[in-house]
Order: sequence, then structure tokens, then C-alpha cells
Amino acid sequence: MLDIQDLETAGARVLQLTGRLDTNTSTVFDRHCAERVGLDARVAVDLAAVDYVSSAGLRVFLMVAKKLQKGGGKLVLCGLAPAVREVFDIAGFSRILDIADDRGAALAKLA
Repeated sequence: MLDIQDLETAGARVLQLTGRLDTNTSTVFDRHCAERVGLDARVAVDLAAVDYVSSAGLRVFLMVAKKLQKGGGKLVLCGLAPAVREVFDIAGFSRILDIADDRGAALAKLA
């Protein structure tokens, strides 16, 4: 199960995810981003309430980041729990994607 809250704040879009980002739910997140996130958007994805991210979830983050980069937008992830951060570190995604400690820091990077 994955819940996505989509908020506009301070000139950026905040996607607050709750639940698990796995093979089944990554398609929901991918579709949400494709339908609602413009190419030039400045997006913070708050993962504070996410306890699991699979390789399928990592792939969606990478694809969204590339799409935004090409369109002049930007993606910043924030609030990663230690277990989720470890997945990003092991996969090498913490070197590829922009990660902030919390939502405030992510919004500052998008300003």
C-alpha cells in the first residue's frame, strides 16, 4: 500500500509518500509523477513515512530525476529512514540523486 499526498508549497511541489514503494506500488507512483509532475517542476519527495523501497522504486526515482533534469526541473528526496537510506547507499543512488535530511532542507535546495 502506498499513499501519495501532493502539496504545492513555496514554489515547489512536495510529494509525501506513506507506506511501501515496491514492485506493486512503484507503478502507482510512476503514474502519479507522469500525470501530475511537469518537466520543469521543482519536486521534493518526502520519504519519512516510507519503510521500504525496492529496486523498482529506485528505478522510478531515477527516471523522474532524469525527466526533470532534461526539462529544467529538479528532484530532491528527503526524510529517508536509516533502512531506506541503506538501500540507496548500497545501490549507489545516494551518489546519483539529491538527498536532504528533511523537508525544510529539501525545499531550501529547490529554492
